[in-house]
Amino acid sequence: MADKKASTEEIRKAIRELKELSQEDGVDLSEEIERLEAKLAALSEANEGAEATPEVESNPDWEVVKLARHPKRPSTLDYLERVADDYFELRGDRMYADDRAVVTALARVDERTVVVVGHQKGHSAEENQERNFGMPHPEGYRKALRAMKLAERFNFPVLCLIDTPGAYPGIGAEERNIGGALAANIYEMFKLRVPIVVTVLGEGGSGGALGIGVGDRVLMMANAIYSVISPEGCAAIIWRDRAKAPDAARALNLTGPHLIDLDVVDEIVAEPAGGAHHDPEQAAQSLKAVLCRHLGELEETSTEVRLQQRRERFQRIGRYEELTEAVEAASGGRD
Repeated sequence: MADKKASTEEIRKAIRELKELSQEDGVDLSEEIERLEAKLAALSEANEGAEATPEVESNPDWEVVKLARHPKRPSTLDYLERVADDYFELRGDRMYADDRAVVTALARVDERTVVVVGHQKGHSAEENQERNFGMPHPEGYRKALRAMKLAERFNFPVLCLIDTPGAYPGIGAEERNIGGALAANIYEMFKLRVPIVVTVLGEGGSGGALGIGVGDRVLMMANAIYSVISPEGCAAIIWRDRAKAPDAARALNLTGPHLIDLDVVDEIVAEPAGGAHHDPEQAAQSLKAVLCRHLGELEETSTEVRLQQRRERFQRIGRYEELTEAVEAASGGRD
């Protein structure tokens, strides 16, 4: 199985190199590219058949959870390096420290200056320790708000990239008022007068995601998840058993198609076969095209209309039904 995976990675690399050579030198390599793409499709189909399990077939939501958490899945800096023509990272909250779990930057994307705010995970044990596994402290959210206020001052759109299991729940974060930092960000983002496009790249967990999650448009990568709680946390509360996480994932409706139906998300961004980690360049270009389209639409809308629509889209979330008649029938009309 390892040999097959290595082969598919080598073929993907060869296809990218041939496409670059064809564009740079004007050489027609389409026949060779098509041959390699056919070989890749055949290998991918064989791998999928070999890896299929009853759990995957019966619970696609749990499979998406695993893809969203894949250690090689691209995070904010991986996309920034591929989507932006140039960028300059901004660090520190000017109050306490620079939280490496949050990245903020000025960037140029297709002739447009934007401010990027995103969670950052690592791809190794050392990087994850540096980035705190993408779980920000209060200073991370204050750094994010500082960058967004800078965007408002100079009329730059804001791109928020979510990829966190949640805000850091440690004692230090509580002592420095993590709840207040999240609440302040949510409050201020509703008032921010520039366009905001939010994208869930991988994990979108709890208040840690919402701390940079208020926007005019909310997008999701195809293999991302967005939920009020992790499947493990939900399973521990409901069943007192974290092993029930796959069942919780099914019940939480945390994948893109469910969230489109619930009007939580506006659009799902396509990923390469097998997940964004198989071809980060292709995933980044797909995201770039969708981001630029939404930014263009938002820039044609007046500020006041955008702010009103932003408030209304979040007020629609959390709909409920009153089942008065059903309750009365079940209770036999008793008060």
